[in-house]
Amino acid sequence: MAKRVAVVLAGCGVFDGSEIHEASAALVHLSRGGATVKMFAPNIDQMHVVDHVKGSPTEEKRNVLVESARLARGNIQDLAELDVSEQDAVIFPGGFGVAKNLCTWAVSGKDCTVNDQVKSTLQAFHSAKKPIGLCCISPVLAAKVFPGCEVTVGHNNNDDGRFPGADTAGAIEQLGCKHVCKNVDEAHVDEKNKIVTTCAFMCEAPLHEIFDGVGVMVQEVLKLA
Repeated sequence: MAKRVAVVLAGCGVFDGSEIHEASAALVHLSRGGATVKMFAPNIDQMHVVDHVKGSPTEEKRNVLVESARLARGNIQDLAELDVSEQDAVIFPGGFGVAKNLCTWAVSGKDCTVNDQVKSTLQAFHSAKKPIGLCCISPVLAAKVFPGCEVTVGHNNNDDGRFPGADTAGAIEQLGCKHVCKNVDEAHVDEKNKIVTTCAFMCEAPLHEIFDGVGVMVQEVLKLA
């Protein structure tokens, strides 16, 4: 029987929404794995809108659900409608939208708050012992909601110049969680909590390596589902 997987988006575009390549990679690997997918996003305003050419905020206002619909080819639902009993797993691609729209990590770091719907979604899957997949910056959601869990955002230092956001690992440790160092083509599985994470664009790596790492995360999620 095909595994039913919810994919939660945070907008459309790396600087203020979901990272498009990560979302696409997750969807491709889910398709290859024979899963049936439903996409969701919270019906809320984005923290701000970023001009992706200039890299700077604009005065424009956009809605997370409406923008996420671009990635979902229009086939998307309000996160409030997600019923955990109808899904076998949930996956959160990364992108700054996770740290800006799904929580306030981009502004407050480890002292951030998580959107109520996002938090309740994570808690519902966890309580049902259903796997949760997260990539790039998304593992910080688990670190905030599930103290003591194990995640990876890559390496905890930037000695080789490939992990410019390595300090995120330290912040995760400060939250009482265990950060496990992994390369871009690997995923970490927290067996106890059924949380699967991979670093994706937290590592400055070729796109195909990021694609492959997301694939490992998806495969591990499907094994647990």
